[in-house]
Amino acid sequence: MRIDKKTKDNLITYGIVVATFLIVQALASTGNLTNHIKGLLVPMTYYAIIAVALNLCVGILGELSIGHCGFMCIGAFTSAAFSKITADKIPSGPRFLIAFVIGIAFAALFGFLIGIPVLRLKGDYLAIVTLAFGEIIKNVINAFYIGVDSTGMHFSMENQMALNLEKDGEMVINGAMGVTGTPHDASFTIGIVMLLVSLVVVLNLINSRDGRAIMAIRDNYIAAEASGINVTRYKMLAFTISAAIAGAAGVLYSHNITTLTASSQYFGYNASIMILVYVVLGGIGNIRGSVVAACILYLLPELLRGLNKYRMLIYSIVLIVMMIVNWSPKVIEWRKKTFANFGIKKKV
Repeated sequence: MRIDKKTKDNLITYGIVVATFLIVQALASTGNLTNHIKGLLVPMTYYAIIAVALNLCVGILGELSIGHCGFMCIGAFTSAAFSKITADKIPSGPRFLIAFVIGIAFAALFGFLIGIPVLRLKGDYLAIVTLAFGEIIKNVINAFYIGVDSTGMHFSMENQMALNLEKDGEMVINGAMGVTGTPHDASFTIGIVMLLVSLVVVLNLINSRDGRAIMAIRDNYIAAEASGINVTRYKMLAFTISAAIAGAAGVLYSHNITTLTASSQYFGYNASIMILVYVVLGGIGNIRGSVVAACILYLLPELLRGLNKYRMLIYSIVLIVMMIVNWSPKVIEWRKKTFANFGIKKKV
């Protein structure tokens, strides 16, 4: 049975992820991974997932969004709140699965609601509005006080005392202090599974009729609309799916740490720019490149911590080299010639 080029590329992408997982598991089982490296594995997976989500919006849809950390924040807090409330009532496996559904659903819902006004904008204006959305989400969640007691759930935007909880009551979201005591359910295996699911969803979307319509809108908005493509529908579809995948990354993040706060560096402007860097250096529209770039560029600064003041210098040099290799026309031409010559020699 012949496999077309797109299917082959997709299988290579899945194979790289699975091979990486097997290599890491083999190293861990033989004791060749330090505890520091083990602690970086789950964050690496959710950074790869949100890079895939952002590339769907930036590379495939062609809309620059700098607010995807806001969707990640929504997925993180909704799932963490659910897991904390039901920690003693539902077994860990089903609870974590339901938490995933809740986090993804709420992120998708907000992606749809935000997309209604935002996707009417273009270029820099859309980027500014999505950036504002990410900052607004952080500040709104910082004002939430939610508690639970025998009488039910209590909500306030004033302070903890305004909830009037009973003695046996429990705080779920405590304003700027966030959520504490979330069950530690995330693992590297679950992260890899979610990364594979995200890749399957995005790559199949790209290769589908809907994906071709989305890319037609990216390439020429007016021509796509003149051809009968429902521009609003397809833009909303891509943006909502992208937000949902970002929400899944947030679920992994919230269930991998002890204390979850909206003021965390993982939900701010710098985090959004960092994820955009992963997408750009991996190749805009190149989903596999986003995964590889996210993994390398996340692990590199952590692995270079022993070099102290030279760590960020080396990291900056790597960023520049990756940018030149991926985007310089002369380097791209040289790569094509080199690989073409290699292919001829191999056939001979």
